[in-house]
Amino acid sequence: MSAIELVGVSKSWGGSTALEAINLRIEQGRFCVLLGPSGCGKSTTLRIMAGLESASTGQVLMDGRDITQVSPAQRGMAMVFQNYALFPHLSVADNISFGLSVRKTPAAESAKRLKETAALLGLSGLLERRPSQLSGGQQQRVALGRALVAQAKVCLMDEPLSNLDAQLRQEMRRELRDIQRQLGLTVVYVTHDQSEAMSMADQVVLLNRGQIEQVGTPRDLYTQPASTFVARFVGTPPMNLLALEHGCIAGSAAAIALNAATLGVRPESIHLHPGGFPAVVQGVEYLGADVLLHCHIGSQSLRVRLAGQYSAAAGDQLRLHWAATEAHGFDAAGHRIQPSHALSTPA
Repeated sequence: MSAIELVGVSKSWGGSTALEAINLRIEQGRFCVLLGPSGCGKSTTLRIMAGLESASTGQVLMDGRDITQVSPAQRGMAMVFQNYALFPHLSVADNISFGLSVRKTPAAESAKRLKETAALLGLSGLLERRPSQLSGGQQQRVALGRALVAQAKVCLMDEPLSNLDAQLRQEMRRELRDIQRQLGLTVVYVTHDQSEAMSMADQVVLLNRGQIEQVGTPRDLYTQPASTFVARFVGTPPMNLLALEHGCIAGSAAAIALNAATLGVRPESIHLHPGGFPAVVQGVEYLGADVLLHCHIGSQSLRVRLAGQYSAAAGDQLRLHWAATEAHGFDAAGHRIQPSHALSTPA
């Protein structure tokens, strides 16, 4: 049984459509990330799950029970917002236990939950402080503690780390993932950061213009992108997408034995080979452990990721090669072609 299921869920305002007939299953105990660019519908999807927005059509199910018309307070879900929403005049302890006091949880039970939650999040020594006396990471833990203390089965998070600096975001990613695994929570997490999604998720739901482009593990989206949109969005740097004309890379004699409109290949899948395609270096990015070459084959540009000790300069001529199993084919509409093995014939 799935913890959460969306069946034909859509959302429209007047002539504007935010979601188009979303169907999605999130299994119990999964860390599911809703990923996509601004305006793709990921936060709207989360708010419909929470009951903060009503769906124009469709159903929201939890453990097989229709909760479409159930109020947010009765859904058994906790939510962590982007801005933390802490009460500045309350202590850490009071902020964490605020929901329990509203629900009139007995004092002994409330104290027990507060102690356990504070210990789990490393806040035991900060319970008397006000939010203004905390760092950004500590404030995030308080917001998370307020969600965990309710002992909800599902925790919804809307870009909760976006206000933190890069190093602290990485630390909090690990902490959130460890807590989720320790407690066996079902987490639905919204982000526009594909690195965040790839490092945290069991299941990634990539949305684009109110529709689901692909659902799968991070590895699925990386190694088997369902469309050129997925190929561009997932990966740092993203997959190279090269236009094909008459069986060759556009503007060149580099023949590709693939009936496709577009050829995709990851930068790290390309290597130097004396029998490879002729290419010209346009620019170089030194990244320490790696070096990223910006190259041209014919009229098409592509990135090549090599070991950092490799030295190159603009204008250098190279021969580039990739294995047939590392090539991906897409049709004119941008959809993946199966099988994807593209045989190459250097000019």
